[in-house]
Amino acid sequence: MRIRILRQQSPFSEPYWQTFSYEGSREISVAALIDELNYKDDLVDIDGNKAELISWECSCLQGMCGGCAMVICGRPALACETFLKDLPEDEVTLEPLRKFPTVSDLLVDRSIIQENLKKANTYIESYQPTDSKEHEHQYLAAKCLKCGLCLEICPNYAKGDKFYGAEFANDSYLVASRSANHKHDIQKEYEEHFAAGCSKSLACEDICPMKIPTLASMAKLNRRKKF
Repeated sequence: MRIRILRQQSPFSEPYWQTFSYEGSREISVAALIDELNYKDDLVDIDGNKAELISWECSCLQGMCGGCAMVICGRPALACETFLKDLPEDEVTLEPLRKFPTVSDLLVDRSIIQENLKKANTYIESYQPTDSKEHEHQYLAAKCLKCGLCLEICPNYAKGDKFYGAEFANDSYLVASRSANHKHDIQKEYEEHFAAGCSKSLACEDICPMKIPTLASMAKLNRRKKF
């Protein structure tokens, strides 16, 4: 099996493709594959050229942190939840998320996600107990990993744009439904940084590893706008 990786030595260098050979089990995840390649003291590519270890990010390796988000065979996914047996047998391609600045190889800078949340003052401030009917959806919305997969797949999101994406919509719902005195401000931020730019392709729901029903968050926030 050929493993083709889009590499980049630094944020300022040109990206290039490098291909490696893998002959092991297909019953492993892409995360385990990268680990196996990096465990070699003398990593070489398919042409026998010495290669630097592959830069990437991971933490839990259980689909709970979102750190290993990347583009696998053209589709944004978590490396720890994507298995070789489910990918093409001849060649697997790995690329960094395209809508975030590349730090090195498959490692990207996703700090814009947190920066946008801070700009919009997305915090609960003074807590207000909510109707128990909201608890189930609040739990689902709070499962967001901030992995960036929804932004990567979103046709409306672009780097540096005022549209903040699905993760912002879900966080806005949480604040609007639980804050005692901050909900009107966050409603305005939601309308400016999400509602005004969303075309409702719902690609975010399809790609989300936590299966968050973002459309339900949108509906609940849109209903609040009437009052």
